[in-house]
Amino acid sequence: MRFITGFLLGAMAISASAQMQSWQPDLTRQQTYTLHRESSTDPTGANADFRVVAPGATQTVLDVDGPGVISHIWFTIADPEPYHLKRIVLRMYWDNEASPSVEAPIGDFFGLGLGTYHNWESKMLSVGSENALNCFFPMPFERHARITVTNEGAQPIHALYYNIDYRKLSVSLPADTLYFHAQYRQAQPNHGTVSGWRDNGDPKVNDRKNLDGADNYVWMEAKGHGQYVGVTMSVLQNQDGWWGEGDDMFFIDGEQKPSIVGTGSEDYFLGAWDFGGHAFSYQFYGAPVVGQELAGGRSSVYRFHLDSPIPFTKSFKATIEHGHANARSDNYYSVAYWYQAEPHEAFPPLPPMAQRIPALQLVGGPGNDAAR
Repeated sequence: MRFITGFLLGAMAISASAQMQSWQPDLTRQQTYTLHRESSTDPTGANADFRVVAPGATQTVLDVDGPGVISHIWFTIADPEPYHLKRIVLRMYWDNEASPSVEAPIGDFFGLGLGTYHNWESKMLSVGSENALNCFFPMPFERHARITVTNEGAQPIHALYYNIDYRKLSVSLPADTLYFHAQYRQAQPNHGTVSGWRDNGDPKVNDRKNLDGADNYVWMEAKGHGQYVGVTMSVLQNQDGWWGEGDDMFFIDGEQKPSIVGTGSEDYFLGAWDFGGHAFSYQFYGAPVVGQELAGGRSSVYRFHLDSPIPFTKSFKATIEHGHANARSDNYYSVAYWYQAEPHEAFPPLPPMAQRIPALQLVGGPGNDAAR
């Protein structure tokens, strides 16, 4: 796993390396960090090992000084409110920054962008039985780490359970350490560039050109230097047909035209041929939800670039077309994950809670009754 250590934590001085070791430490070598856990355990020693979070309230689940590295985060939530995964917001702050480095609805952060639970497994994120949310992205911090959970719903979270494991270090992080970031974006809907089309093969759609990524759906933008690690995305179709004719496009260090361009949405997520209509879930990529190719169909996909994260030195923009040349008007919900040096550019405002709930949109086109 040396390549993962290299891209996630950077080149390390020998003194720091002895404590930080690898993202997955060598079990044959004595570890020199001390492991700590912040949890929702009952402080009285009884069995009420959870927190109740009132509507509008924020629960701080981690507030510790560094240097250290978070190695694992686990949540499970008892909340009867529909779409509570969209109503609860997860934020993370490194080294007393005012603007969070992570901000997303808690479900979307864990790949549940449709606002409902499904089991899936990858190297970095997974949802286990029953409704167990797990994250294994390493998250270094030099001076301080703070993680909060905010209930933007109308009902209380009846029980928020959490365990957060972190390594406490007695030496500073290497000066070139990169920090974990995750950003939520959505388009409800994407605004399709074509009207009066019948299907994805219509010449109005198929003959269009898109070389500069104009109007692409944006997964994330960053300024500074770092590397892009991957994305989880969910789709609610507003129109009939296959949603995934769009190409992924990456713009590195101010490029006007992308230097990395794909061949189709299912290809970027390392499937093929509309995923064959079947769900799958692997360590670096997958489509754990594959819906019908009709208006109302729902799908979820993910891709992690652990083999070759995409470096940038000045700026970076990760995008994908919504249908070929952005012809389609489906809903996209995504979280992009990357590492970069601080400070980071402030994220776009999080959409209001009511606007985050997945809902079919009247956009016209195949399978949709509204006129454009």
